[in-house]
Amino acid sequence: MTIPLPTIATACASRWYQRWVDAAPDRLERVGTLARLSLAQPDFGALLDTELAAGIPLPRAMRRLRNLLLAGLIRRDLEGLADLDEVVTAMTGLADFAIRTHLQELMAELVAAHGTPLGAESGRPQDMMVLAMGKQGGGELNVSSDIDLIFVYPEDGETAAGPGQRALSNHEFFVRLGRKLIGALSEVIEDGFTFRVDMALRPNGKSGPLAASLNMVEEYLIVQGREWERYAWVKARAVTGQAEDIAALDAIVRPFVFRRYLDFGVIDAIRNMHAQIRAEVKRQERLHPDRSNNVKLGRGGIREIEFLAQVFQLIRGGRDPALRERSTRQTLRLLAERELMSPSTVERLLEAYTFLRNLEHRLQYLDDAQTHTLPPNEADRATVARMMGLPDVPTLLARLDEQRAFVAAEFDDMFADRSAPPDEERAELEAIAADPEQLAAIETHLATLGFDDPADAARRLVATWQAPRLQSLPDASRARLLSLVNLALPQVAATVREAGVGSHGATLGRLLDFLEAVARRSAYLSLLTEYPHTLERVIRMMHASGWAATFLTQHPILLDELLDDRGGIDDPRQVAASLDDKLQEAGGDTERQLDILRETHHAQQFRLLALDLAGELSVERLADHLSALADVVVAATVRWAWKTVATRHVEEPRFAVIAYGKLGGKELGYVSDLDVIFLFDDEDDMAPSNYAKLAQRFITWMTAHTPAGILFDIDTALRPDGASGMLVSSVAAFERYQRQSAWVWEHQALTRARFCAGDAAIGARFEAIRGEVLRQDRSSRAAELKDEVLKMRRRMRDASTNRTPLFDLKQDAGGMIDIEFIVQYLVLRHAANYPELTANLGNIALLRIAGELGLIDPALAGTVGDAYRLMRRLQHKRRLQGQEARVEHALVTEQTKNVLNLWQVLFAQICGAAT
Repeated sequence: MTIPLPTIATACASRWYQRWVDAAPDRLERVGTLARLSLAQPDFGALLDTELAAGIPLPRAMRRLRNLLLAGLIRRDLEGLADLDEVVTAMTGLADFAIRTHLQELMAELVAAHGTPLGAESGRPQDMMVLAMGKQGGGELNVSSDIDLIFVYPEDGETAAGPGQRALSNHEFFVRLGRKLIGALSEVIEDGFTFRVDMALRPNGKSGPLAASLNMVEEYLIVQGREWERYAWVKARAVTGQAEDIAALDAIVRPFVFRRYLDFGVIDAIRNMHAQIRAEVKRQERLHPDRSNNVKLGRGGIREIEFLAQVFQLIRGGRDPALRERSTRQTLRLLAERELMSPSTVERLLEAYTFLRNLEHRLQYLDDAQTHTLPPNEADRATVARMMGLPDVPTLLARLDEQRAFVAAEFDDMFADRSAPPDEERAELEAIAADPEQLAAIETHLATLGFDDPADAARRLVATWQAPRLQSLPDASRARLLSLVNLALPQVAATVREAGVGSHGATLGRLLDFLEAVARRSAYLSLLTEYPHTLERVIRMMHASGWAATFLTQHPILLDELLDDRGGIDDPRQVAASLDDKLQEAGGDTERQLDILRETHHAQQFRLLALDLAGELSVERLADHLSALADVVVAATVRWAWKTVATRHVEEPRFAVIAYGKLGGKELGYVSDLDVIFLFDDEDDMAPSNYAKLAQRFITWMTAHTPAGILFDIDTALRPDGASGMLVSSVAAFERYQRQSAWVWEHQALTRARFCAGDAAIGARFEAIRGEVLRQDRSSRAAELKDEVLKMRRRMRDASTNRTPLFDLKQDAGGMIDIEFIVQYLVLRHAANYPELTANLGNIALLRIAGELGLIDPALAGTVGDAYRLMRRLQHKRRLQGQEARVEHALVTEQTKNVLNLWQVLFAQICGAAT
């Protein structure tokens, strides 16, 4: 929140302003005119032309423009007419304008002397890219700042020298151009300087060449780029250069700065960098006590706010392009929108940032000096306090302390070192590290923690630590891993104790498997170290579900989801919109789009898993959410896979995906296949071949194994004519097949089919066809219908014989498939008279409707519905433990009896008993 500041007489506050006006009294009228206008986007060209019209050279004219703008800003700011945004935007705009204007003139001079630089490979004329770094790059330059620049040119080569010109290599040409530009901006002449220039951020710093080619930049960043340089390059912005060259540079810099994975290791890197900065500030304060209260680099200062914003950019910017924003203020607002920081925290940080930046400007208004510390004498401090709208110096210092205390607390909360284990646990950590053969000490420690089999757990720990993968880790990673294991042991014991079921050994084994799998990705170890509550959630999840442990081990990037304590379920429409934005950002990069689809699906699925394991979702609600998520992914895949069909004849495909089976019935599980068919309605000659390509591409996008895993296995066997039929069918052909050729079992499958994604008009036609087919009058063929249903059921049972003493929840007599067949039979037999049976409501609801209609006994319908619900719950529980869906018969005796009773009622005329 920006707090308006009371006005103050400019001349009484800024000695620089007074000296500047006194040197030429006519300036007062000009600055007064300028100060009546907003300076957020002044017409720099017109202002410069006014100066040039006096017949002075460009360097002097630019300096006079700078002084005029600074005077106008000081006056508007201190009179309460300009806010922080106007001041920093105006200064950034001036810096950009000065660079472009000088570069254009200097380039022309050098070309006249040496010819145009050409690329050796492309033969294209070369332009220099001037990269603004730091606050200029972020659009937040202060009034007396230097500007941090980097000079880059596209290609090596040489100038096309003509008669009387001396050829230069491109490198020498652009080094000369860079030197001239620095002089034009920073040399102190009669009217002062325009901007001080700092080139220390260029590759290899002050020892590196003044200008570097794209190839040099790429090689440097890959081979030598350091962690702090990632922080610096976040704000890099090309002020000059050709669009294609800027895009090429961005393609080099982006993967260096923004990692595709969630890079939590950057927290420790920024922590170390900040410690070095603080050490230097303290050293300067000891040497120069009058330089205390550094509002930029001091405790709780501007730099700490910048670090707080940029740590999230470096962690997440590789996956969320919006976070590549260069402005600190805009980034903070994005963090609130992304719920990475609370809105109240962001508001307070923005308030502190505004206060500190305004104070920084007032320190610099005194003498146009590049300073960030309160002045040593009381008179100047009092002037600064008045400029801040505060009555006296003690009030200023109190406000400063208040703002810095809040910033420092937030910084400490983010960057405090949480990796050191408590003293009482350190001995055990060191015992494992120093001598893994000392099983007795480890076993004793585990017994003290309450492990049910400490000897076995100790052997498992040692075996993990001796694994070659861990032995070859760098020392820092091994130490961090040891620390995590030591922190985890009491949490494993506590989790098993609180749950009251399960074994310590199983939970510890799953956790160690996970840590061993991710040990080489230090970012994941950093995440668990920096956010200890995430380690707790991992342990609880792994204790609750073996399948969840395997899933997380396969997709450790999902650890990020455990940072989010909101616990809610995202609206599918929001998920779809966000997914579409990400796929749009990656347009043209199919490999990245495949990963985005997988990352989005896995993340949403994992959030549901966390809620499921916490007991917050019924099996039915979970299946609804998983099915809705699959619909979103299917729709996005159709839309974006179509864009990769080079021969496509329309922009929007007249194509639809029809879901059968679990997805069709909205009973999807975590690892269900998708049973689908593809329909189109398009008379164009290219339609059949293009939509066949789309269907093939859809299957590839779904099933391909990428670094992010797989989406779904796809089964298209339910298409007309099965495996021998066409992969895609026209709507008309599908309708003919269903009316004239389809088997009864295909109509059974149709009871659980629905439009899933694609062209809505085709979806509506499919639903109409489905309803008409299911509502056919089958009363004259009732015996034949029963016979066909029973034959299909026998065939399925024969194909999956259960030879164990356990009850197969899905396949055995009285199980889930029998219930599904009962419902399908009731729909096909009675929908002609009761069309409400064709609604895709799920088996339990359809059983209830059939009971209410008097087609079956209502009480029996209710008990069979309850049986289906229980069996789904048991199946789900078994699968979460990574086990087959088989249970002791005693668990379902009453339920299977009810199912078999209903089966007997419906089918006894044919078979005499349930088969």
